[in-house]
Amino acid sequence: MRIARFTHDHEVHFGVVDGDTVRVLEGDPLHDGITETGDVLALSAVDLIAPVAPSKVVCVGMNFAEHAAEMHHDGPTTPLIFLKPPTAVVGDGDDIIIPPLPGRIVHEGELAVVISRVAHRLTSDNWQDYVWGYTIGNDVSARDAMFADGQWARAKGFDTFCPLGPWIETDLDPQNVEISTFVDGEPRRHGNTKDMIHPIAEIMTYVTNAFTLLPGDVILTGTPAGLGGFIDGQTVDITISGIGTLSNPARNRDDRP
Repeated sequence: MRIARFTHDHEVHFGVVDGDTVRVLEGDPLHDGITETGDVLALSAVDLIAPVAPSKVVCVGMNFAEHAAEMHHDGPTTPLIFLKPPTAVVGDGDDIIIPPLPGRIVHEGELAVVISRVAHRLTSDNWQDYVWGYTIGNDVSARDAMFADGQWARAKGFDTFCPLGPWIETDLDPQNVEISTFVDGEPRRHGNTKDMIHPIAEIMTYVTNAFTLLPGDVILTGTPAGLGGFIDGQTVDITISGIGTLSNPARNRDDRP
C-alpha cells in the first residue's frame, strides 16, 4: 500500500495511491487507522507534500563500504548517527534551497524508514513491528561546511535539506532494493541496501537504545557510493525500486522572493 500526504483545495489529507488516483482517507492513518472517505481524486489533481511531519530525522553516516572508502574512512564499527531538524523536511517537487556558502552542495539518496508507534529499546526480534513503511530521502549536505565546522549539524540541517517522498510504501522488503540518484538525468550514485554495513535491524535497535522514536519519525539509512554535487537550476531525482522516484529542483536562496 502506498500512502501519500497531499494538499487539495487548501487542506491537508492522506490518501492511498492507486495507479493514477488517490483514495482519500479520514484523518491521519498513523493515529486513526486506514479508513477511506469514499472520495477519489486524480493523482495529477493533488499536490504531494512530505508524507510525514517527523519530530526528528535520524540519519546514519557512511553505511556503505564504497561510500566510506571514497570519504577516506574505513567505515564505522557501530552506526554513525546524527540528526536533522524537522524544519529541513520538504516534499516531492519542492525546491532544495542552496544557501550562500562556498563549496559543494551534495545529494545523498537513501532509503528512509518511517516509524509507526513509540519505539524504545527495540530488539532484533521486534523492530519490524514498529515500522509503518518506507520512503525515499535525500540527505542534502553542504560538504565544505561539514569539514569547516568539524561536525555536521549545520551542514546537513539547513532548511529544505531533507526531501522526503513521494509516499510511504508499506509493503517492501528493505533488505534488497536498488537506490539510484540522478542529476538532470545523469547517473550519479547507485547501490543496493543488501550492501549496507549496518542493516536496518541493527540500526533500529542501536538508535532506539539511545533515544525514543515517536510515530512519524524517520530514519535515513545511508547513501551508496558516488560523490557529486548540484547547482542552481538542476534537478535531483532519487529512485528506489519498489517505491518510486523523489524529484526536487535546486534554487539559490537569493532567487527566492
